[in-house]
Amino acid sequence: MSIAVIAIVTLLVIYFIGANLPINIGILGFAAAFIVGKLFYGLSLDEVFRALPVDLFILIVGITFMFALIQKSGAFDLIAAVGLRLVKGKIGLIPWVMFALSLVLAGVGTFGIAVVTMLAPIALQIADKCKISKLMISIMIMMGMQAGSFSPLNIFGVIVNSGMQTRGLEYSPVLLLLNCSIYFGIIAFLSFFLLGGVRICRRNSTAMIYVAASMERINEKDWLEKGKAGLDFYKGCCLVAIPVLGILTIGFGMNIGIIAIFLGLVLSFISPSKQSNVLKAMPWGVILLVTGILTYVRVMERIGVMANLTDSIAGMGNPVLAALAVSYVSGFISAFSSTTAYLASVIPMAESILMNPQLSSIDVISAISVSSSLVDLSPLSSAGAILLANVQGIKEKVFFRQLLMTTGIFFAIGPGLAWLLFIVIGMPW
Repeated sequence: MSIAVIAIVTLLVIYFIGANLPINIGILGFAAAFIVGKLFYGLSLDEVFRALPVDLFILIVGITFMFALIQKSGAFDLIAAVGLRLVKGKIGLIPWVMFALSLVLAGVGTFGIAVVTMLAPIALQIADKCKISKLMISIMIMMGMQAGSFSPLNIFGVIVNSGMQTRGLEYSPVLLLLNCSIYFGIIAFLSFFLLGGVRICRRNSTAMIYVAASMERINEKDWLEKGKAGLDFYKGCCLVAIPVLGILTIGFGMNIGIIAIFLGLVLSFISPSKQSNVLKAMPWGVILLVTGILTYVRVMERIGVMANLTDSIAGMGNPVLAALAVSYVSGFISAFSSTTAYLASVIPMAESILMNPQLSSIDVISAISVSSSLVDLSPLSSAGAILLANVQGIKEKVFFRQLLMTTGIFFAIGPGLAWLLFIVIGMPW
């Protein structure tokens, strides 16, 4: 058995174990890097250590540190409270406000699971009282969250943009976010239309009285009692830090991870008493996951596995069909493993397509990105499990089947739609 086959099989085993056992994929990635790299191929320890993605580690730590501070301050709760109050009297706006809220919260750096955790209890409670499809409102939250997650301030966007930049591939953080927002917006619109959105727009329901009271009650319980209501100096500084980060990194090309660390330190010095447990709030499991799996992928590159894979993909002859194949493979693998881990490993695998002069690398990575994240609605994923745990007015088994069947439909049509929009038609920019 060749070293390339051993390395690829090991990667698949890592994904399988991570999907079925509560073991961090990053730990498996570190172990595999040393086993395959040193024992099977003969790399030295120094060569394996050099595979550690220090640059990406700093990026993710900086971003998650800064936004853990902002989230703990209650600044994001102010955004959510304002958004929720906009639906009073207009029941048809509820799903779209949830979509917009999840997009904005994820877009400004809130970790995706935190977005779903914040909005799912409110949205599903209101959906039950207002007779709105629980499946539809769940999709709206997920689609907004996934779109915002490809912001240059969120971990998905950081991973994709960093991977493209490291390999010298053409990329644009703004276009990636725009492409993903359009794609997930289309999915949200279709879901809204097919799951009763037109009907609820036409319905003047007395349930809106409940919505208004419910929002006030939820806001009091979740925000006022925790002392998070109202804009104070510290929350204002936290909100100002977000556009400052964007201006310095996108406008002036500064390293986003380093700038985020410095901005986080400034916020820490402004209010030292509010910094307790901030480090505990950071998603260290995700940081370890990305670092570990990318270390193994870089070891695979060092021993020539990725070159063989890219040659195989390039050997398909037709780059357009190759992009379609990669999109469906992305959706399939991501459905049974961590989307974060897959995004960290897919760019080296698809490099031959990304470098093909007949295709736009931005459009290709957009198709891969949305294909791999669309299936996160699954009740077997963390976000899907949160939705399942908060649903009301429907049996959990029924809602479980609805989420699972919808995920299957998304997998069947989603990558093809992404391929059609981004590769065949091509976005007009």
